[in-house]
Amino acid sequence: MRPAARLLLAAPALIAAMPAAASEDTQYWQTLSLTVALPDSFKVQDEMVFRSGDARGFYELENSLLVGKKVNKKVTVWTGYVFNPLYNHGTFVRREHRLRQQVNIDSFAVIGKVKFSGRVRLETRWREGLAGTGWRLRPQVKASMPLTGKATVTIANESFINLNNTSFQTTDGFDRTRTSLSVGVPLSKKISLDFGYLNQHFFVPNAADNNDHVLTLGLSASI
Repeated sequence: MRPAARLLLAAPALIAAMPAAASEDTQYWQTLSLTVALPDSFKVQDEMVFRSGDARGFYELENSLLVGKKVNKKVTVWTGYVFNPLYNHGTFVRREHRLRQQVNIDSFAVIGKVKFSGRVRLETRWREGLAGTGWRLRPQVKASMPLTGKATVTIANESFINLNNTSFQTTDGFDRTRTSLSVGVPLSKKISLDFGYLNQHFFVPNAADNNDHVLTLGLSASI
């Protein structure tokens, strides 16, 4: 087995070996996504994410609407808006609004059956009732390889880097990372299902770091 494939298959052990944190929560994220192809290599994508956890119950509903343009076979640029109401055990707290710009690079490297892709996302954030405009960078790298049949396994790592401070964005630089392992299964030519585990690791200044352990489930369609 090639080294890259061994590393990908060893991901569950690597995630489990992460150091214990001062605070941990078990969470459940569900995602619905629809992508519609448009003329001239444009596309529009609507994605909704429901987030809940043992500590806060249902706490977030994130809906993003993006327009993308495929520049070439590997590069797609996106821009759009994210509507993000926040809750605490299902009780509404406040709304966050974001402008999002990102560049996706597909299959920038291939080692054996493992394909590497990346994404750089820039977000401009506002929260109603709180002062300031937050700027945040979110680079992501992922590696995918086929399983039996048409299923695929993907390991991904995404960093959250705060570029400034506001009343709601108080951590300098690296705020958190998300490391995930998921399996994708096509249900038809246009619909696919994915499920997996995600570790969200928060860097806490002058204290022990925190972890969220997340079970993920997603359903996506392309037309």
